Amino acid sequence: MSIPETFAAFRIHNDESGYRAGIEAVALNQLSPGEVVIRAVHSSVNYKDALAGTGKGKILRRFPLVGGIDVAGHVVASTDPRFREGDPVLVTGRGLGETRDGGFAQYVRVDADMPVPLPDGLDLREAMILGTAGFTAALALVRMVHNGQTPEMGPLAVTGATGGVGSLAVDIFSTAGFEVHAISGKADQVEYLQALGASQVLGRDALQTTRPLETARFGGGLDNVGGPMLASLLAQTCPYGNVGSAGLAADHRLDATVMPLILRGVSLLGVASTEPPAALRDEAWRRLAGDWKPRHMDGICTRETTLEELPAVFDVMLSGNSLGRTLVTLP
Repeated sequence: MSIPETFAAFRIHNDESGYRAGIEAVALNQLSPGEVVIRAVHSSVNYKDALAGTGKGKILRRFPLVGGIDVAGHVVASTDPRFREGDPVLVTGRGLGETRDGGFAQYVRVDADMPVPLPDGLDLREAMILGTAGFTAALALVRMVHNGQTPEMGPLAVTGATGGVGSLAVDIFSTAGFEVHAISGKADQVEYLQALGASQVLGRDALQTTRPLETARFGGGLDNVGGPMLASLLAQTCPYGNVGSAGLAADHRLDATVMPLILRGVSLLGVASTEPPAALRDEAWRRLAGDWKPRHMDGICTRETTLEELPAVFDVMLSGNSLGRTLVTLP
């Protein structure tokens, strides 16, 4: 397949004219260098993309830069023998849309160690409904299971449950055989969370405590919020349970005590999806395409959009009114 002289990309600038972003015609030689060129079919919108696209977070390390931390499509050119023209691949994280040009473009150029061959059991659309959000949720569960988490230990709590990571975590964890208690401040989304597999949906206030230890009510969980919510979850986790920390939607600080850790053996596990070890990355995608594949991806994909509509999507996401996942389709 020939690559056109120019193609559409959502490009972000920060210079003497100010911070701005929009659709531009770019050439391949304007993109970050790499051995593999992908014709993008889908991308997705993550909270980090919204921060980068609006300038409301210090996400980008250089300018101008094409946004988008996720992409899935077909290889159209490769100088690396691991990839051939036509191969379906996906890329999440690895500096995409942060330190190098990202997935909000018709063509994406990446280093050869970045693409993941599309796993059997997923198509390109499903891969981007999952994207960084689904990968983060699966990576959290991989880490918890490796550290001894079992369904018999009790329900897993998921905070920020209506967001992209939270929604997919509810589905993935329940599909994997765990009872899931969803924690959300959106009282109008109880049915949505129950449809994804949550056996209980609790408001934010139901979890909060200032005590260093409370009665253990959860086997473990995944926190997407940070701050007091994470401290409260740790205080209510059973002996030797695991709590993954994957987000800071409320607060980047953690004011807690070590008592859950030293009196109950609770483990706090960091979940960093950008540069995981290859073995963890491969295991997470294998499980996502297999026995942990979410059962309700069409319900979690609540919006499908184009590059032109990205600014409106960013505004909704940063206002706290987004639900589930937004899929981007490239022309």
